Parts: sequence; structure tokens; C-alpha cells
Amino acid sequence: MQGSWVSLLPFLVVIPISIITKQVQPGLFAGLILGSYLKQPDILGGIKTMISYIVSNIIKENNIRIILFLYIFAGIISLTKMTGGIKGFVHLVGHKVKSERSAMILTWLSTIGTFSDPDFRIVTIAPIMKALKQRLHMSTQKIGFVIEATSNPVVALVPIATAFVGYMVSITGMALQHVGITDAPYSVYIKSIPFNFFSFVILIVGFYYSFFRNFGNDWKNKDEQSPNAQQGEEDPQECYRAFEKDTPSKPWNLIVPLFMVLVLTIFLSWWDGHTQATSFFDAFLKADALGVMLEAVFITLIVALAFFLFQGFKMAKLVTHFIKGGNELLSVIIMLALIWALSAVSEDLGFSKYIASHVFIWIPHAFVAPTLFLLGGVISYFIGSSWGTWGLLMPLGVTLAYQSGTNINLAIGAVFASGTFGAFASPLSDNTVTLCTILELPVIEYARLKLKPALIAAGISTVLFGIASIIFH
Repeated sequence: MQGSWVSLLPFLVVIPISIITKQVQPGLFAGLILGSYLKQPDILGGIKTMISYIVSNIIKENNIRIILFLYIFAGIISLTKMTGGIKGFVHLVGHKVKSERSAMILTWLSTIGTFSDPDFRIVTIAPIMKALKQRLHMSTQKIGFVIEATSNPVVALVPIATAFVGYMVSITGMALQHVGITDAPYSVYIKSIPFNFFSFVILIVGFYYSFFRNFGNDWKNKDEQSPNAQQGEEDPQECYRAFEKDTPSKPWNLIVPLFMVLVLTIFLSWWDGHTQATSFFDAFLKADALGVMLEAVFITLIVALAFFLFQGFKMAKLVTHFIKGGNELLSVIIMLALIWALSAVSEDLGFSKYIASHVFIWIPHAFVAPTLFLLGGVISYFIGSSWGTWGLLMPLGVTLAYQSGTNINLAIGAVFASGTFGAFASPLSDNTVTLCTILELPVIEYARLKLKPALIAAGISTVLFGIASIIFH
């Protein structure tokens, strides 16, 4: 069965089921079951094989570290909400904005402190803009578009102190391992960032819409036209997704943990790699990225707990909210476990060998990266998940690139760009749903409005991938 078409069946099952159910996990689970039974075709053997693949991949050192990092990071974000960090930040800057232009500048500048996670950024900045929109006569849809354009696309480009980095490095390393590439996954990930063309293009488009385009004709602010629209300025405390009404206002409870994560990640990255490096910047490429990020969040958690306890917060409440925040990522952790297991069983069935023997028949070398971007864009739009798309497509993308001689960094950048497109454009994206909940926008109508600029950016990105494929082949 090595290298036969049968090795494609698990992935061929994953994508349609994920699109139909609009959830990645069911598709991954179905593909894993199929792959396990193809590997061991008897009633109990298939189940035992599936469990073996799940367990053996979860207990790998790097995989355990990424699970810990995601859980602890999400727990810290939950603690900043509970202790009033987000609410304090909202009140700190919300009353200093006097015009629409300054509101747009604030939205862009706020990425400096909120780039760690898209949903975190949305629940931090959206309540501020919601409170300002009527006083400044801004379009709610324009506010939403600019916030989203500076959320997932920005986080996908930042190589330190984000909830994305560990996951992106993990799936990159997994895909590289399957084709026998021994380069450091973090180093390869860093080199792929310039090729995430969609993130760069949508940022340019978002900047244009922020300052040089009047949305009055194309983006109708129906909530302002409604006879039931509230008069005056809304209170950001009404935003339950960002904080509860009785939450205290303590901006330092947000600033201190985020500053610590950022500074510790940078310092520990240099410290971990400087003994093996020949220059300051080379130290960051030599560092154990996952280990460093895990150390940074552990230290931040310890210091943050002490900081919150000193302010009088009860340990029981801190523990409860930390666990609550971590548990919000359990669905992502389950998805990761399934991706790792599915990739392993597909590889054992001969996935890479089959791709190597047959890929050149239908995909010319120069079109691998554009094809990956377009395929991933379709998948991510229908499932609404950048992480799901990256997990589904990365093994295929790296294998195609490796066997066809396409630049690996370009192919990885294309996969990351495709997932970013769906997270931005899809009405099923959790970023879109969260934003629309806070700004009280109809999800489908808002998603339809932002689809045009998203498709323009996707078209430009496709051309750029085609040009890059020729230049870097």
C-alpha cells in the first residue's frame, strides 16, 4: 500500500466533511478513522491503531509543549479580563479620541498592545470604538472592517509573543519532518513570513479604507439610520464579551502581563540561542522557540498571580478564571491532536511517495504556490478557521513543494496566507462572529460587504504568488 492512491483517501474525506459540517474536528476524526482502518483493516485493530496514533503523537515533547503554551496563554488572557485589565485599557484611551481620523489612528496603534491574539484584540478595541461611533458619526461596518484587517492578518505576521506562533511552528515542523527536512521549524517559519502575501495586501487595503475612502455610499450604517438607534455615546461596559459590568478598571492588569510576555520572549530567545550564534539576530534563529515561549508564559503567570493577589483578588477566583480561559481552547487542542495523528497515519500509508510520483501530471511547478493559496482560500472560507486550514493543508503543501522543487518557504507562506483569508472573509470565522456580537452587526450582511475588498486582496496575492514562484523556483 506504500505510495498508492489509497494514501490520499483520509485527506479526501477530511475536506468535504469539514465544509459540510462547517467544523474541522469531525472531518479530521473521520479521516483518522479511515486511515486507521486502512492501516489495520479489522474491527478492533482500526480502533486500537487510531488510539495509538493519537497517544503517540500527543506525548511527543514539542506537541505537549504547544498544548501547555496555548492553555496557559489563554488562561492569562482570561485573568486580564477578570481583573479589569481590558476594561481599564478601554477607559484609559476611550475618552481621548476627538475625531474619526484619530479613532482610526487609535485602532491601528492599538495593535502594538493587542497583537497577541485576534479575539483578544477584538474584545479589547471593539468596545472602545462602539462607544465612540455615534459621537464621531462613524460607520459601524467601517469600524469592524478596520479592526478585522488589523487582527488575524497582523497576528499571523508577528513571530513572537502571540497565540499563533507556537501552533504555526508546530505544524511547520510536523510537515518538514514528514519530507525529511531537518531545518529548525522556527527558522523556516520566520523565512516564510515575507511570503504571507494576503496579510500584507489586506493591511494595505485596510489602511486605504481607513483614511482615504468614504464608506458612506458603499457601507450603509443601518444602525444609525434605525429609529430605535440609541442617542449619545454608548457605554463600553455593555460589552459582555470583553468584561462584566462589575469588573474593576485596572489598565495595568493588562499592560503588565502583556509587556512581560513580550519582553521575556525576546530576552529568553536571545539567551537560549546566543551561545550557538555568531550575531545578535542569529541567536533568535538558534533558540528553541517553543521552549522559550513556554518559559515566558510560565514566568508571566507566576508574576501575574502574585501581582493580582497583592491587589486583593482571591486565589480561588483567579484559579477558576484561569481554568475557564484555558478550557476555551480545548477544541483547538483536540483539533491539534487529530491533525498530528492524521498526518502520521497518512504518511505511514505512503502519502509523500504517492505525491512525489503523481503530482507533476496536474500541477506545473510554477503554479504550486498559487494553487495552494486558492485551494486553502476556498477551504478556509467554508470552514471559517485559519488554524484548521493550516493544519489540513500544511502537510500537503510542504510535500508538493518539496517534491516539485518549489521554494519551501513560499509554499508555507501560501498556506498561512490562505488560512488568513478565510479567518478574515468567512462569515463562519470566530473573529467575525465575535466582532459582530460586540458591534451588533448582522453577520451575513457584514461578511458580504467585506468580501469585495477581501477578494481584491486575494486576487493581488494570487498574482504575487505566481510571480514569486517564477522568481524563487
